[in-house]
Amino acid sequence: MSAPVVTAPTPASARRAPAIVWSRLFTVTRTELRQLYESKDFWVPMVILGGFFFLIVPAFLLSVITSIGNVDAVQQVSDALKLLPSTARQAVPQGVDPSTQVSYVLAVYLFAPIAVVVPLTISTAVGASSIVGERERGTGEFLAHSPADVREIYLGKLIASLVPGYLTTVVGFGVYSLMVNLLVGRKVGGWFFPTPSWWLLILWVLPPFMAIALSLVLRLSARVRSTAAAQQAAGLVTFPLIIIAYGQSTGALVGSGAPTIAFVIGLVAWIIAFVLLATGVRSLTRGRLLGVADER
Repeated sequence: MSAPVVTAPTPASARRAPAIVWSRLFTVTRTELRQLYESKDFWVPMVILGGFFFLIVPAFLLSVITSIGNVDAVQQVSDALKLLPSTARQAVPQGVDPSTQVSYVLAVYLFAPIAVVVPLTISTAVGASSIVGERERGTGEFLAHSPADVREIYLGKLIASLVPGYLTTVVGFGVYSLMVNLLVGRKVGGWFFPTPSWWLLILWVLPPFMAIALSLVLRLSARVRSTAAAQQAAGLVTFPLIIIAYGQSTGALVGSGAPTIAFVIGLVAWIIAFVLLATGVRSLTRGRLLGVADER
């Protein structure tokens, strides 16, 4: 009688994770977005926030500046434009009145960075309650026992958190660009905004910054015990990141070699984002969805 063949266990390092089933991933995303759409107490304040910063405040200030003419205050601000880097001064239209020059600088270098701050704020607000909210609503058990893998749940919630923020960027920045060109463009010889540096910022630099913020926020949402705690922790984590993003957006636009600097910043941010997202998947387990996981 031959001895039974014993198969050696497969090393953990050699095991391959099952392939992602995109249909299940997008089901998680659609469910999350549908819940956001049905939650008016969330998206109505977000619409008001975006409208206030993208349209109301810039439109009011630019209208006032472009209409008051050559008063002393505007002249003093116009003189301060000489402190800008040479590349920024060269971009300012010449041969126009000081109020138009001030309006141009405010539109390109001051108001526009809200395109970084507002979407980060909205996306992190969604992500903070994304996982811990499942436990509070009692739907975490449904997700934990669903066919979806934890990676699919994590990525589905990540996409659902990115969509509102980036949608706000697309719509809000489009409205902002239209308003700026109508108020200032007619005085500088035509439509001028968005500038090439701003296209690079919106399409290349902003997405990885949002991914970095959400990778941190989703980790917190998986570990804390209440939505309130997640919101507070998310604010503490993402506030420095928002300041960095705002500073980088402004600095990348006014310094010499701005497109190159913006590209490098975006590349570094993409690398950090991929690393954080790859390791962040481990923070979500079926036990945490049920609220019974070890909180180590």
